Amino acid sequence: MARSTGESAREHTGGGAAREKVVLLTGGTSGIGRAAAEQLAAAGVRVVLLCRDRGRGEAAVREIERATGNSRVDLLVADLGSQREIRAAAAEFLDRYDRLDVLIHNAAVLPRERRVSADGLELQFAVNHLAPFLLTELLLERLRASAPARIVVVGSEAHRQGRIDFDDLQSERSYHRLRAYRQSKLANLLFTRELSRRLQGSGVTVNAVHPGVVITGLLFSGWRIARLARPFLRTPAEGAKELVYLALSPEVAGVSGGYFVNQRPREPAPRATDPEVAKRLWAVSEELTRGRT
Repeated sequence: MARSTGESAREHTGGGAAREKVVLLTGGTSGIGRAAAEQLAAAGVRVVLLCRDRGRGEAAVREIERATGNSRVDLLVADLGSQREIRAAAAEFLDRYDRLDVLIHNAAVLPRERRVSADGLELQFAVNHLAPFLLTELLLERLRASAPARIVVVGSEAHRQGRIDFDDLQSERSYHRLRAYRQSKLANLLFTRELSRRLQGSGVTVNAVHPGVVITGLLFSGWRIARLARPFLRTPAEGAKELVYLALSPEVAGVSGGYFVNQRPREPAPRATDPEVAKRLWAVSEELTRGRT
């Protein structure tokens, strides 16, 4: 009989003792991320929130602990638009925790106008794609040492309209917020596929998930029509279940390189499965995250 999510939150070592799972989640102060953090804490894991705003992060930690009775909710602070801050947060995590069982890349932005990060990069590409790329690289050895371990990348069906414009990745020639968002979500899936290929045999899996069309601030900042469709949208708690499923469910243990919708694998757009585009994007991402302090 399959174990429940709560039961899978702790795994047994060879001697029979249970070890605590450590889950690092980006963007956990609101929306899907906040709901996922609460569900993970309710399942009994240690949840580490990586948030931009310390005040909001501390408030989220207190509220999650109060709601779940789990006092093992911690906070790291970093602006994911700053590679220097990402590196500092990763270093702090490695200093504070001796294991990492699940890394969830949930944070995303959708600014109305073109904005640049602290590193001078278009903000959506920087936060939605390069931040997961860099954070994973910095924590990968800890994930390998903690295997079996998992990486969950929050993607979107918006990737199907996306295109990686290698001639204008930073949208300097032309910027449209939804076009930039779709490009970043396509990048998420290409990253997932290429990372899965590189991790074969390591005991670390990586999968992408579309949590559904969820009532969040990100959605309402991006699609005016979403206000009319609100009665038909998912709640953050419903969308969060998709993340938690990939993070903890024994049903997907060992599954890697997949794209999940409604807790089932779904074939992504052909552009998301092009190995040559994935390799090229990886090389560009390495260049854009190299030596930026």
